[in-house]
Amino acid sequence: MWFNCNYNFKSADFSATHENGIAVVKTFLLFFLCFFFIFRTPAFGDEVQNSWTFSLYIENDTFTNTDRHYTNGIKLTWISPDLTSYAQGDTLPGWALHLVQMLPFINEKGLQRNIALSIGQNMYTPEDTGRTDLIVNDRPYAGWTYGSISLHSKNDRRLDSFELQAGMIGPQSYAGKTQNLWHDIIGVAKPKGWENQIKNEPGLAFIYERKLRTLRVENGDGLGFDMIAHLGASLGNVYTYGNLGFETRFGLNIPLDFGTGLIRPAGSTNAPVERSGPGSSQEQTDFGLYLFIAAEGRAVARDIFLEGNTFTSSHSVDKNPFVADLTAGLSMIAGPFKISYAYVYRTKEFEEQRDGHAFGSITLSFTY
Repeated sequence: MWFNCNYNFKSADFSATHENGIAVVKTFLLFFLCFFFIFRTPAFGDEVQNSWTFSLYIENDTFTNTDRHYTNGIKLTWISPDLTSYAQGDTLPGWALHLVQMLPFINEKGLQRNIALSIGQNMYTPEDTGRTDLIVNDRPYAGWTYGSISLHSKNDRRLDSFELQAGMIGPQSYAGKTQNLWHDIIGVAKPKGWENQIKNEPGLAFIYERKLRTLRVENGDGLGFDMIAHLGASLGNVYTYGNLGFETRFGLNIPLDFGTGLIRPAGSTNAPVERSGPGSSQEQTDFGLYLFIAAEGRAVARDIFLEGNTFTSSHSVDKNPFVADLTAGLSMIAGPFKISYAYVYRTKEFEEQRDGHAFGSITLSFTY
């Protein structure tokens, strides 16, 4: 449990945990500055509209009154203004330009494009966080602190996303220190088993996903519904899987974007298709309110947070090869702001897991 609305300082250990907090902040800043200076937006092309979208994602199982498994995730994402092309600009490194030009789908003519930069941290714990010994029949303690760059290419019906994630797993992810710091601040008992977490390992993942708007129906009063299907895959030492799913939304003034993103690869899709863009006639409004339901299945070949380190021995459990997420929630748009809440139920991820796991997800977005 990382997120909690109660606030209660404990001064005894605060100086030590304050140092840990500074280390976490430094890690996040390092990731962001690295990606910002290497892949800054002007290097990718001309701006179609001068508006950025910033999103804050917070996921935690406190919302479902548990403290286990995938217990917390936080992510910050900046999505660029629409661009005419990735492969323009004199400051883009030659090797990066060559790679971008080789990618399929996203270099087609007549599409809108966005760059998304993200930093985030996920943490995973066993069910009994009061034990100091290694719990052999439960999932390992694990943390993942990462940065990512995503290339989105879209029209009003289709979105193709390529994403590269890079970061650190293990003690140098500072996930354990982050959780202990927050538990000290709010006066909650700290998990006692982080000494048993999986070891340090650099993480890398390459992700591709296609989203397809298969249906959209509206009446003259703004009421309507749509359905968005998605298909994708990830390859890397962090996770390797194939995924398939859909989202259905129904309500008032549903935006012409590609659904409600969770903290997952290729999930940052809050930037809408502009009404002036190719193939789009959507009139944007200042208010919208809609419900959504979604489902996703994954065929998992690799999950480092369950199977342990790739190149050295560590605590591990036997993963389930198939995992599903079922999601329901509510979104509201007010001017440049969008807020979404989702309840997510995830089926058992490993054989020794007693039952499925649920958590809440809040997304706050601002377009400026």
